[in-house]
Amino acid sequence: MDKFVIDGPARLEGEVAVSGAKNAALPCLAAALLTAEPMRLTNLPGVADVRTMQKVLVHVGATVEAGPDAVTVGVPKILSADAPYELVKTMRASVLVLGPLLARAGSVRVSLPGGCAIGVRPIDLHLAAFRKLGAEVSLHHGYVEAKASRLRGADVVFETVTVTGTENAMLAATLADGTTRIFNAAREPEVADLAKLLVSMGARISGAGTATVTVEGVEALHGAEHEVVPDRIEAGTYAIAAAATRGDVVVRRCRPEHLRALTTRLAAIGVRVAADGDVLRVRAEGALPAQDVATAPYPGFPTDLQAQWTALATGLDGVSTITETIFENRFHHVAELVRMGARIRLEGRRAIVEGCRLTGANVMASDLRASAALAIAGLTAEGATTIERVYHLDRGYSRMEEKLNALGASVKRVSAEAGRT
Repeated sequence: MDKFVIDGPARLEGEVAVSGAKNAALPCLAAALLTAEPMRLTNLPGVADVRTMQKVLVHVGATVEAGPDAVTVGVPKILSADAPYELVKTMRASVLVLGPLLARAGSVRVSLPGGCAIGVRPIDLHLAAFRKLGAEVSLHHGYVEAKASRLRGADVVFETVTVTGTENAMLAATLADGTTRIFNAAREPEVADLAKLLVSMGARISGAGTATVTVEGVEALHGAEHEVVPDRIEAGTYAIAAAATRGDVVVRRCRPEHLRALTTRLAAIGVRVAADGDVLRVRAEGALPAQDVATAPYPGFPTDLQAQWTALATGLDGVSTITETIFENRFHHVAELVRMGARIRLEGRRAIVEGCRLTGANVMASDLRASAALAIAGLTAEGATTIERVYHLDRGYSRMEEKLNALGASVKRVSAEAGRT
């Protein structure tokens, strides 16, 4: 397992380009299963989860031609509507193949997915949506099995907002007979990006990006080319890192309008934030006051930036309260930050953070966003920080060490197995 060795403290300065969004690329890749014609995606991030999804597609019968930041996927025939545990154990988003395989093949068998240990994240909302669309759904020995000769349009009401649930319902409904209305739908930009792709493939979708999405089923979809939306979480991570290190960073190829919940809070603590087109500049210096944050579904503060903000909060003046409302177990990074000298107290779903100076230490990444938080902490800490198990980081960040080093950091990737860098 690779690890990062970060020599701190560092002040980030310069420009960084954002990759395509992992959380948009994965459902877009799954959408390739809905058509027999080739689909091409550009601005594809070079991250582990994307490679895993491509392996799942190949397993079910796809041909995948991948380049540096693009891929062409063709699925002329579904050879196996089955995704085994060995393929999906590392990635929760593998559940996104359920909808398109069910819609096109009429039956599907997919292992219950793995992924980050940040909460239960049950897929029962997905399965309830499929049942509303007329599918027979059952669970056997850790596998979801579903079948329907053809799905039927229906009203799907989600009890709680679910991003992948909304995407799965959309994917399935595109080929259903009749109209599907999805209520309490997720409004995340990645949902709207998937809808944009599906429309370019011939789907009839309206309301994506709002709480009610309407899908009029069609007989068949065709191929298309689509540019994956920039990764707002990666952009937000570098923006937070700039603030934490009191740096001056220009984040390019992003969508500042997708980051307002973050940039509003950065501005509230005295960070200078300027947006111009697809560019966001973040500048900070001196003492910055503490700021309370609570996560919420989009357009609220993203849960995927909560850990990074917690790392920032350790260097703010005063006491911050950070409340996690989305996942019940998303504070694994706290124990590792405490190893670096952080003063954090957990009270249920709240972290009480008192600003202080961090010192380098050996820490262990527990999930994707916790990894990013530890990297930010390592940039601000005195001395060397070693982050073990950065394979978590590689699931969602492309070449983070290279991007940070280009901004003036000292981050070295060490291969534990080979004993080399």
